[in-house]
Amino acid sequence: MRITAFFMLLGAAAAPAAAQESDEDIAKKLTNPVASMISVPLQNNFDWGYGADGSGHRYQLNVQPVVPIKLSANWNMISRTILPIISQRNVTGKGIGQTGLGDITQSLFFTPAEPKNGLIWAVGPAFLIPTGTDRALGTGKWGAGPTALVLKMAGQNSYGFLTNQIWSFAGSDSRSDVSSLFIQPFFSHTTAKATTYTINSETSYDWKGGNWVVPVNLMVSQLTKVGKQPISVGGGVKYYLESPTGGPDWGVRLVVTLVFPE
Repeated sequence: MRITAFFMLLGAAAAPAAAQESDEDIAKKLTNPVASMISVPLQNNFDWGYGADGSGHRYQLNVQPVVPIKLSANWNMISRTILPIISQRNVTGKGIGQTGLGDITQSLFFTPAEPKNGLIWAVGPAFLIPTGTDRALGTGKWGAGPTALVLKMAGQNSYGFLTNQIWSFAGSDSRSDVSSLFIQPFFSHTTAKATTYTINSETSYDWKGGNWVVPVNLMVSQLTKVGKQPISVGGGVKYYLESPTGGPDWGVRLVVTLVFPE
């Protein structure tokens, strides 16, 4: 409740400026992972096909607050947090289930306050924080590495990629070291009615295990308002072009994003 009140207070402080932006403008900003706008995506992921017999399933809620911090007239820092809340069954074994927190990924992007010619870029550090409450849900390792984003906004379209590479440097000696690459290419088209169509991939590669995970996501979202509060509601499907043995085959994603324009 305190967290909700905090974000509502921030939204109230931003209300006068929000009236200056159309729904279309806000929807376009949501396609930019480092936009100077507070947002709180609640990303619900349902995946099926885990396990040796394909009967495993996993639900993962990613709580992903994005908070911009103005450093100077020329530079912003964007904090992006991913906190996974997971419930799964028949993934690690038949009749076995786990529920709890996964590991947090915390990214800090440094980006110019004013993009030039629609080109946006950002660089910074990414951190892996071992908040997993079950051995099957987390790595047990602290990690860090670089992250970067390149994005082009051209009219109704935005496209680019986000990437990071994380290496473990501390944590449980009984757990495997982490060396993980993440690459997210994306393309979005936003209509005049603030409807956004998106295709992306959230590809990851485990350098230690030699495993690729390559899902392709097709999403549609709509910006609307509840009272004066802008909210984006969306959904879509995902298909795994590649996953390790016992990995998922397909899934569904539903996202509700609270938006607090400046």
